[in-house]
Amino acid sequence: MSNKINLIDQSRPFLAYLGEWYDHLPEIALAEVVGATPQQIALFVVDMINGFCKQGPLASERVGTLIAPVVDLCTRSYALGVRAFVLAQDTHDPDTPEFAAYPPHCIAGTAESQAIDEIQALPFAGELTTITKNSLSADIGTSLSEWMHDHTHIHTFIVIGDCTDLCVYSSAMHLRLHANAYNLQRRVIVPANTVETFDTPVSTARELNIRAHPGDLHHVMFLHHMALNGIEVVARLS
Repeated sequence: MSNKINLIDQSRPFLAYLGEWYDHLPEIALAEVVGATPQQIALFVVDMINGFCKQGPLASERVGTLIAPVVDLCTRSYALGVRAFVLAQDTHDPDTPEFAAYPPHCIAGTAESQAIDEIQALPFAGELTTITKNSLSADIGTSLSEWMHDHTHIHTFIVIGDCTDLCVYSSAMHLRLHANAYNLQRRVIVPANTVETFDTPVSTARELNIRAHPGDLHHVMFLHHMALNGIEVVARLS
């Protein structure tokens, strides 16, 4: 029995649905999310570092376009009284097994592993908490669990950064699944305009003998999968 599937024909209705879903994502006001309890809000900023935004083998202009909306959202959140900011950042050991899947990147001690200048230049940069990670996960082998233990009063997490289908997905899903596992009332929000992923067209992948990675499809597909799991995906926080 053949295990082949006709992806092209079977996927057309779903892809049409997926595009319509993405085009009609709701926009909500940041002030409404923060409300009168800014102390219960945290911004989880994922991998806004040089190695993905500006330089190195995994940097891309597509991800670099996040800089302005991410900085804007951080600035507006702080102005509304939010003080909990977590920077989850790739800071790799030179011998990490992850380099079998991706080119060596964001090695500890290099400029690639540092937060972008625009984040470091925020007037409140000294109040940001940096959590270094050696994998896609911001939880496994990191200090995140300790931070969460010390911040049990936080009930809403806004997850922003890159990449939508990799570290953002892992972070948002961890926050959602952790809450589900412990019956915690928690809101996890991902604004689509403040997350992004890279693009490797099929033609490029075939030329370089690497795996293709259509950016638009992965971006929208993983946002949809997050929504399927109870994460609140919105167009933007205005």
